[in-house]
Amino acid sequence: MDWKYLFTSFEGRIGRQQMWMGIIVLIAISIVVAVLDMILGTRTESGMGILGLIYSIAAIYPSIALYAKRWHDRGKSGWWSLIILVPIIGGLWLLIELGFLKGTDGPNQYGPDPLAA
Repeated sequence: MDWKYLFTSFEGRIGRQQMWMGIIVLIAISIVVAVLDMILGTRTESGMGILGLIYSIAAIYPSIALYAKRWHDRGKSGWWSLIILVPIIGGLWLLIELGFLKGTDGPNQYGPDPLAA
């Protein structure tokens, strides 16, 4: 798996497995950062540490890159990632559409089928 492509490119398509692997990596890093915040004592009164805040901001770009490629696999524009801004329903829609539904079979306007390669 090309991790650089997975987290930095908005072009092409990825399957569900690749998206979930990317999400798992981002979550694992956030756990490590939270532990570092506890060890270093940099947690604020709100419960989030300084390092956690920095990581959260930095993780926005790779997350959107993952989502855009997964939307492409579903045959839709990466701009559909903005659905997450709709309270409650947006997050559920994103989870179901990207995490559980199969992508389009064969090539589409965004590239070849990632499962065929």
